[in-house]
Amino acid sequence: YFVFKAFFHLVCTSNVDVKNALTFSGPLEDMFGYTVQQYENEEGKWVLIGSPLVGQPEKRTGDVYKCPVGRDSPSACTKLNLPASTSVPNVVEVKENMTLGTTLVTNPKGGFLACGPLYAYKCGRLHYTTGVCSNVSSTFETVGAIAPSVQECKTQLDIVIVLDGSNSIYPWESVTGFLNSLLRNMDIGPQQTQVGIVQYGQTVVHEFYLNTYSTTEDVMAAALRIRQRGGTQTMTALGIDTAREEAFTEAHGARRGVQKVMVIVTDGESHDNYRLQKVIDDCEDENIQRFAIAILGSYSRGNLSTEKFVEEIKSIASKPTEKHFFNVSDELALLTIVEALGERIFALEATTDQQASSFEMEMSQAGFSAHYSQDWVMLGAVGAYDWNGTVLMVKDTGISMPTNDTFRDRRSERNEPLAAYLGYTVNSALTPGGVLYIAGQPRYNHTGQVIIYKMEGKEVQVIQRLNGEQIGSYFGGVITTVDIDRDSFTDLLLVGAPMYMGTEKEEQGKVYVYSLNKTKFEYQMSLEPVKQTCCSPLKQDTCKVLKNEPCGARFGTAIAAVKDLNLDGYNDIVIGSPLEDDHRGAVYIYHGHGKAISKKYSQRIASGGDGEKVKFFGQSVHGEMDLNDDGLIDVTIGGLGGAALFWSRDVAEVNVSMQFIPKSINIQQQNCQINIRKTICIDATICFKTRLKSKEDIFESSLQYWITLDAQRQISRSLFTESHERKMQKNITIKGSECTKHNFYMLASKSFKDKPDFQDSVKVLLEFNFSDPESGPVLDSNLPNSIAEYIPFTKDCGAKNRCISDLVLIVKASIAGDSSSPFIVKSRNDKFTIQLSVKNKKDSAYNTRVLVQYSPNIIFAGIEDIQKDSCESNHNITCKVGYPFLKPEEEISFKISFQFNASYLLENATIHVYATSDSEEPPETLSDNRGHVTIPVKYEVGLIFVSVFKEHHVIIAANDTVPTAINTTEQIGDEVTLHYRIEKGEHFPMPNLTLQILFPNVTAAKNTLLYLTALSHSQNAICQSSYPVDPLKIGTGKPFVLSKIKEPTRDTIMDCDTYSCASINCALVPSDIYQVNVSLRVWKPTIIKASIHSLTLVVKALLRSENSSLILRNDHQKLETMIKISKEHPPGTVPLWVILLSIFAGLLILALLIFALWKAGFFKRPLKKKMEK
Repeated sequence: YFVFKAFFHLVCTSNVDVKNALTFSGPLEDMFGYTVQQYENEEGKWVLIGSPLVGQPEKRTGDVYKCPVGRDSPSACTKLNLPASTSVPNVVEVKENMTLGTTLVTNPKGGFLACGPLYAYKCGRLHYTTGVCSNVSSTFETVGAIAPSVQECKTQLDIVIVLDGSNSIYPWESVTGFLNSLLRNMDIGPQQTQVGIVQYGQTVVHEFYLNTYSTTEDVMAAALRIRQRGGTQTMTALGIDTAREEAFTEAHGARRGVQKVMVIVTDGESHDNYRLQKVIDDCEDENIQRFAIAILGSYSRGNLSTEKFVEEIKSIASKPTEKHFFNVSDELALLTIVEALGERIFALEATTDQQASSFEMEMSQAGFSAHYSQDWVMLGAVGAYDWNGTVLMVKDTGISMPTNDTFRDRRSERNEPLAAYLGYTVNSALTPGGVLYIAGQPRYNHTGQVIIYKMEGKEVQVIQRLNGEQIGSYFGGVITTVDIDRDSFTDLLLVGAPMYMGTEKEEQGKVYVYSLNKTKFEYQMSLEPVKQTCCSPLKQDTCKVLKNEPCGARFGTAIAAVKDLNLDGYNDIVIGSPLEDDHRGAVYIYHGHGKAISKKYSQRIASGGDGEKVKFFGQSVHGEMDLNDDGLIDVTIGGLGGAALFWSRDVAEVNVSMQFIPKSINIQQQNCQINIRKTICIDATICFKTRLKSKEDIFESSLQYWITLDAQRQISRSLFTESHERKMQKNITIKGSECTKHNFYMLASKSFKDKPDFQDSVKVLLEFNFSDPESGPVLDSNLPNSIAEYIPFTKDCGAKNRCISDLVLIVKASIAGDSSSPFIVKSRNDKFTIQLSVKNKKDSAYNTRVLVQYSPNIIFAGIEDIQKDSCESNHNITCKVGYPFLKPEEEISFKISFQFNASYLLENATIHVYATSDSEEPPETLSDNRGHVTIPVKYEVGLIFVSVFKEHHVIIAANDTVPTAINTTEQIGDEVTLHYRIEKGEHFPMPNLTLQILFPNVTAAKNTLLYLTALSHSQNAICQSSYPVDPLKIGTGKPFVLSKIKEPTRDTIMDCDTYSCASINCALVPSDIYQVNVSLRVWKPTIIKASIHSLTLVVKALLRSENSSLILRNDHQKLETMIKISKEHPPGTVPLWVILLSIFAGLLILALLIFALWKAGFFKRPLKKKMEK
């Protein structure tokens, strides 16, 4: 038995009862439950269940069971034994494996049709699987068999065997054994197959003629008595020609219109092969099919070449040669080809074109699908025309049997369908313009196709083709039409592709929905099941290993248009998904509305069985009748091994209303007292009204409901008076309509006025359901199972009850800047504030709030002078001011602080502020409700820019001379290495930088001063020099011969402000650390030649930012390095004449000095004269 479980949405909005299903069981191996139909006759109401493998394993005739239904009736099922009463006259029937019950459809006029597509009849030795349908009356009596593919059995063949009896044939017993085995499988008789035998060597002998024997046994006995005639020559052409002229005559039993067949058996090349071509042409003219057998024994024994012999025998065989030519290694091997030869001969019985190349209706399997349309019974015949398939149209006045070309698409002749299985499923659509007939061919072009056509008399007119999209999906394997709005005309076509592969290569399945627009179907949407997870080698550790393959759902294996299940006036759809849950199976119910169905299923019913005794729940579905007389449509679902009848539950409309007194809340007018505190109380009146949709009778029901106060808030502002809780759950019994009352109060505390708890209305939410949702009716899914009402707050604005306010907003920022002098941001922690002042000049402004929007380069950091919980920030800031209202002439000021966001570097910090309230404000006063702050900003990059040395000292020895040639860089002069290092700061990102290094490389006389020998840098730097590195290639060992130079310079300082300099330019991409190294050599010959004793060379490094928003500090933009060069004085003696001249000059100066002092009285003593006086 099935065990069922259901998955509900919301509060049990689906009304198919999964708890009390009536179940039917049968053998899994008989495929009991493969098809199901609801049925009603004078005896009562039934479920018909197809079991196509009843009688297995030997017979597997199949059958149909009738199962009585009704809540009080037993569920024992009775087999109808339809195979025994279903017969086609004048044929030899083969009912074994006929699989009756594979197709099961009810007749709108009473009775039903049960088909066995593998029904066969015997035609000669062949079995033609034409299929049959049992037409069963309303009283379960078989009134006839419908088998339009059964045709007159034409098995007559005239066969003449031409035997080579020459001496080279050995042993002869092998030949007679071959004849015995071949003849044993032939039905020989005057109205069936006739056989004659001719033996030839040098001459030709008729062993017996076509009409000599009339039974298989007599022919076999005569064949065993044939003796080898012998002969030294092989006159093959003579033997064939004699058989043609004499054996195939009416006097010797040949019949007009019967296929002539000749079997030639020989072991050597003919001695009259010059006649062979003419003899073969004569056989062709008389339409004699020739099978030629070459025995290679004598060639093998004589070690001779067989090439020429094989070519001759192939020329004797009919075309195509590969179907008419055989060769065996020796006489004993003849028995190995008996079966193959017999099959090819018997195949001639099955074809009318005498070419044994294809079947038409012989294997048609009519009844593979069936459908009662308005005028025709449609029978799918998937095996017709070499399994391309067709649809047989049957009615009392005749049968329309389309040809192989009828359904072919002329526009794609080159893509001729092969084994398309047209007729795999059939259906019809009713339109105002007539009936459209629909057939699926799921293997067409490997992707599947659905054909829509009309009938003009008995002629088919194809009007549309719908193509599948995925190879192997079996698109068109299931088709169903449905009239959603019940206006008698088709609205939708649903096409199943049950083997549609999902993302994990599992057979998930898909159903395509097409809407009917006049006479054309247009794609609307597709439906898919709950995704089934399949284990793969990569996921074995993370998923449950399944027992059964293939994995998936095969959603769309069954699609049933069912009558209105939920009583909304629209028909519905049920889709089977039998492979879900490891082959346990499930079904999905989709409700209709208007002329469409919902994309989301309303109910999923899953089989909770073990998937072994019963499996594939959802293999078949039917839902057309009320089987328990409760006015509701019930659903029957079949699987393999069982079926279940699900009763529908009634649908109840429940309407709920709520009213409150007072209707609004005035926070300044308390009307009750709770716990000694005054507050506001509200009386709530809740009214329920119920009605069953299936009938107008008043019914009694028990409802359970839940009330939540202030439902949109995490913390409620109101509580129930009786429980002091925000939630309440109650039960109520209703008979038609009923009302109940509850009381609740607003929180009475200091926070009543001081905290921002009354911004919006109080939401009262009521949810409801039946007290026992598992039994009785269900709630109407088209109506809500909850309602919400809002109680607003009253605005105290005098008698006019209309508040007209006038807000004024003033905004000031603590920092300033303009385009010429922007504000410099030195750290991401830099903060600033804006001062906000809001004043109300008129009526109270309820729920006054200030909205602040700001650019992403600043971050909200906090508020001052206002309660912290007054503001909410989610990028934009909303601050409640003077809550619950800002009084007339009241002004409130507060500050909002921001800090800079290093993730966004914008040129302006922008803040927009807007003051608003729930009160009205005239448009002419709104201009002062807005404030705007724009501050141009630059961001100072806090990097580190250093050089290892600020000064380098170079001394030129007094005895240094200018060499004639420089062979190594060391001979140039002293080396000066400059190291520049740049490191990222901690606050802002590093911009693109440019580093320029300038050094004086030549004097005004173009003599070299500094010679560049090396340049290196980190990978994040790209450097180029205007002065090449080692331009004279001295470092590579190339000598440089110095010419005589003169250096007139007398300057002691050379820098790039007055002298021409070489430059090194480096582009630095953003990174944390950069390094640039420059190696220079002082060009000593120039210094020696210069008439100076010291020289200072200035090397500059300039750093610039390429981002206009990211700037550098002044001390980070320039570094200077001094290279100070000094020359020593040479040692030596002073000449004698210089010494003597110096002494004379000194004495002369001394004498002049004494004379001058004497003249000035320096040597006179005035004190002596004074003492003398």
